Amino acid sequence: MPKRIAILGSTGSIGTAALDVIEHLGSDYQVTALSAHSQTKLLIEQVRKFRPAAVCCSDESTSNDVCREIESLGTKIYRGVDGLVELVRRDDVDVVLAAIVGAAGLPAVLATVESGKTLALANKESLVVAGSLLIPLAEKTGAKILPVDSEHSAIFQAAHAGRQNEIKRVILTASGGPFRNTPIEKIRSATLADALAHPTWRMGNKITIDSATMFNKALELIEACWLFRLPPKQIQIIVHPESIIHSMVEFVDNSVIAQLSPPDMRTPIQYALTYPERKPCVSRSMEWGKIFTMHFEPPDLVRFPALRLAYDVAERGGTAGAVLNAANEAAVAAFSSGNIAFGEISEIVEATLAAHELQLQPTLDDLLEADRWARCKARSFMQSRSSRSTCQS
Repeated sequence: MPKRIAILGSTGSIGTAALDVIEHLGSDYQVTALSAHSQTKLLIEQVRKFRPAAVCCSDESTSNDVCREIESLGTKIYRGVDGLVELVRRDDVDVVLAAIVGAAGLPAVLATVESGKTLALANKESLVVAGSLLIPLAEKTGAKILPVDSEHSAIFQAAHAGRQNEIKRVILTASGGPFRNTPIEKIRSATLADALAHPTWRMGNKITIDSATMFNKALELIEACWLFRLPPKQIQIIVHPESIIHSMVEFVDNSVIAQLSPPDMRTPIQYALTYPERKPCVSRSMEWGKIFTMHFEPPDLVRFPALRLAYDVAERGGTAGAVLNAANEAAVAAFSSGNIAFGEISEIVEATLAAHELQLQPTLDDLLEADRWARCKARSFMQSRSSRSTCQS
């Protein structure tokens, strides 16, 4: 019986890499369901090639176009966020690869865990926003949560070298993004093209901008706290620009176990899909016959205030993660549209967090309300800044 896989966000960088992996793995792995938001042309191509039993268009306005193109294939069409939830609950889905960017993927992730299925998680925002609900729910239903992010996959693999109580600390590596050596005064006015020029990874715009601000690493820190049941003080972030060591685990005997591979997302994607087995992969392998060097340096918290905010949010818990994530999403969207400067992203997030009244034991409704409130508050901060700028000019 093949593993039957649903890919949420199949037209994004993670989704397309996952399809590449599944095609390479062969008949033991089957694409049962796909979802996309607005890239209908690519989604239609994927449906014709992989012939999934079901498809969801989370943007309902695009679903009619998809229906017309694939109606002869007998593929079931779902629509909207509710459709994503129905999709992951199908009896012919064993593994859900969640690669939808942002909090939009949370309902389907919750439904996957609630159904007791295996969740291959690339949507770090789900744990940042609702880790307090997802982790206990997984323990209750027996659902497996397998990390797809390269850093969390590395920690997951390295942690197998010892027991949970033998972990001294986790070293979470970061590339440093495009502004690692840029003078701080120039970072504030960086352009969108500057922020998207990542030196080692090729990702979607939102994740690439998050890497430039290091909010990507901020979210990963909070995610790691939930995934590996560790307090933030046991997680150290180190800048490693070559992106060869994806993260490390240091044990109480001072042994450090690291996972290395070239920066290719197909490696952690495949490990999540084949776990606990390892199989030959289509990803690149290390070229040990060549001379290369690796560098490590502590992160600059003045250059990257997102990291300071992340440690504070991880300590506070409750609704703080939902607020940080939502405010960052709103600020990144505004920067991408040319409405705020790059340097204002972290300022908007920090101001939103400062204005928030923390709830320590939130329900799902509380988290969703915190998310809604934070987006509105962040937008109001941005509007007031824009008004002041207009008046001054």
